[in-house]
Order: sequence, then structure tokens, then C-alpha cells
Amino acid sequence: MKVALANPYWTYEGSIYFGCRAPHLPLEFGYAKAMLEAAGHEVLLLDGRLQDRGNQRLAEDVAQFGAQMTVVSTAPTYLFWRCAPPELRVPRDFLDSLGERGGLTVAVGPHGSATPEATLSKLGCDLVIRGECEETITRLAGAEDWKNVDGIAYFEGGIVVANGAAQASPFVDHPPLSWPAEWLAVHDHHHHRFDDDRKGYGAEVEASRGCPYNCSFCAKIDYRDAYRRRKVEHVIAEIDALIAQGVGYIYFIDEIFLPQKPLLEALVERDIQFGVQTRIDLWKPEMLELLGKAGCVSIEAGLESLTVEGREMLAKRCKLGTEELAELLIKARKHVPFVQANLIGVVEDDPALVTYWRTYLQDHGVWANEPVPLYPYPSSPDYRRLWGEPDNQAWERAHEHYLKSFAAFSDIQDQQPLPLRKLEAACCSA
Repeated sequence: MKVALANPYWTYEGSIYFGCRAPHLPLEFGYAKAMLEAAGHEVLLLDGRLQDRGNQRLAEDVAQFGAQMTVVSTAPTYLFWRCAPPELRVPRDFLDSLGERGGLTVAVGPHGSATPEATLSKLGCDLVIRGECEETITRLAGAEDWKNVDGIAYFEGGIVVANGAAQASPFVDHPPLSWPAEWLAVHDHHHHRFDDDRKGYGAEVEASRGCPYNCSFCAKIDYRDAYRRRKVEHVIAEIDALIAQGVGYIYFIDEIFLPQKPLLEALVERDIQFGVQTRIDLWKPEMLELLGKAGCVSIEAGLESLTVEGREMLAKRCKLGTEELAELLIKARKHVPFVQANLIGVVEDDPALVTYWRTYLQDHGVWANEPVPLYPYPSSPDYRRLWGEPDNQAWERAHEHYLKSFAAFSDIQDQQPLPLRKLEAACCSA
């Protein structure tokens, strides 16, 4: 089968989206491409931002390829499935441009995973994949009747049919990925990096997936939930190939980069720098030193709240006090050029206390951001605590709650975000 995998040309005007807006490698499609080709299928992999092609041009490429199945993502790479743009206007724009020229149309991402019926209605595609997508894409391509594949949802006679639960990839044996040289040549973005000693291209790599914790704000119930660790030899082989292509910095997209001595010791021997997101309370001082020796130049540590009460409200299950956490962050800073204590807005945190600890950490070289407001994504425990299981109005409900709850937003957000119905005006005709 001829399969097109299309990451559309993302734009964010009027969006509450607070993820990074630079282009990144679409890892989910990288895995799917490797699996499809191993199964004998022909694949066209497209990325609007990395190839600087608008959605109409991407659709023309798919049509010229003669795709029998076209897959489009509703989030700009796996790294941002937990904080995707709520609106579906971008993938809808691509599908509108494609029309009937792409064969079976499939959407993957957090929207169809949590709210399949609403996503089908807004996108007008043939089916959505629920959960992690790489194996399901491959099964769809090889199926005699795609309606028998598990982990999908589609309309039949005006009624949504859902085959089983959202899928989770085994992930452990995922092969080393390879990327086009021309994609890496324009990937000058070093994600979440703020020091000046930059060299080479940037790239993203995944060493583990999921998280053993269940923090109330984290949108991962329907995907990337259980913690899995990829084989170190596959991760290193992928990194070696990236280094050979001129990459000097990688960002591990892992939800939580846990201490892993064999991987860090292998990285010590290589000319590569990297960034991670993690929990500082899970690191011992000697492992923080090894992390720095391995080439880590950026840590985003999910502290979230500066009080025990706030961390408990967020279900962080953190056993350390604020003083102990601050000490670990400061020790990490001795080995890593940039360390951030990531904070989110928590009503339990006294503003004066927040100011005190932010100043204390910054005086010791650790950046502590202004607490950012929480968005209750439908795949988060917070959403289900507030409203129960997500229904067809879940995204609208979460969006309205968010806009009503906060008068100011983070520096990277649009300061005048629009209501979802305005952002998705083009989706309403489906």
C-alpha cells in the first residue's frame, strides 16, 4: 500500500498553545515509516514546517504520490501530545486541501484518543486512531478490512463505532530512526536550550515513554501513560547516526528522563549535548554529576509547586521538602549550565512565598519561571475530577473554563486567545 504520513503546517494565531512553536521531528511518523517499510509498504513522509510547505502544497504532494491511505497528526509531534493546541483547524485545513485525493484518511493524536466522535465530526476524516499510533497505522495498511483493526473509531450509519480501547505501543524494541539530511539541515532549533555554546543541528530522540506518576494536571491517560524504556543500544545507534549527520544537540522528549546509568555512560563517550525534562527528587548527587559529564546542558525539572500542600494537591507524590528540592536543583546547576524549576499556578501557594523561593533559586543560578496557568486537558485527571469522562463538548468545556479562570497567560502564549468555536470555525461545516 502507498501510505502518506503528513505533519501539517502548524500555525498558532489566537491559540492558548503553550508548547514550543519551532519545528521538531515528527517521531510518531518516524516510527510508523520504519514499521510500514519493514512490512513492504511504500511511504511518503511530509512535514510542513521542516519542508516549509503549506497545507495546500502538502496535499498536492500526497495526491501526486497517489496515496491509498493518508495519515495526519492533530499535534505537532509526540513531544506535545500532552499540551497540544486544543483547536483542530490546522489538520482540518490540510484535509480540506486534500479532498478525495488521499485515499483512506486517518487522524492520529490526543484529540481522537480522548474524544473520537467529536474529532471525527470536526475533521471529516474516515477514522481516528485512539492512543499511540505507530503499530495501528501499520496494521491498517496491512488489513483486508480496516474496520476490523483495534484502536480505531469511525462513523457508520451516523453512529460512531469504536474498536476496543486506546492503544499503547510496546515501544521497547523500537528501531533506530533515520531522518532526511535536508530536514536536519534546517533543524537549527535546540529545544529548551539557553546557553551560548551551541554547535551543530538540533534533533529529538526518545529513550523512554510514559511516566510512573499520575500528577493531576498531566494529560496522558489515553496515551503515553505507562512507563517503558527503549533498548539503550537502539537509542545510541540513533544518536550515532544523528551525530554523523551533523547534529550537535538532542532533546530527549521522554515525559520523565529517569536516571539511567548505562545510557549516560554511553553518552559520556560521544560528542553530543542534550536536554531533558525530569523530576529532581529522583536524582542522587552522584547521578547529577554523571548527567553533566554525559553532556546535559538543560534540565527542566517539574517542581510545579513550592509548597508541600500544593504538590499534594497536584498528586506529585514527592517525599522531599522544598528545602531539599532546592538543594538538589542547586547541586544540579553545578554540573549543568541551565536548570529550570518548572512552576504552575497553584492556589495553595502564597504569592509572597513563591516570590521568596523564585528569588532564592535564581540567586543560586536556577531559573524558576513565573507560575503558568493550567489547562484541564480531557486526558488529564484534573478534567475528569471536574467533569467526569470526556464527551463531545470536552475541549469546548476545558477551553471555556481556562479562559474564564485566568486573566494573564505565559510569555509564549497569545495574550488574547480566542474561544474554541472561533478557532475551529472551519471545522463546523463537517
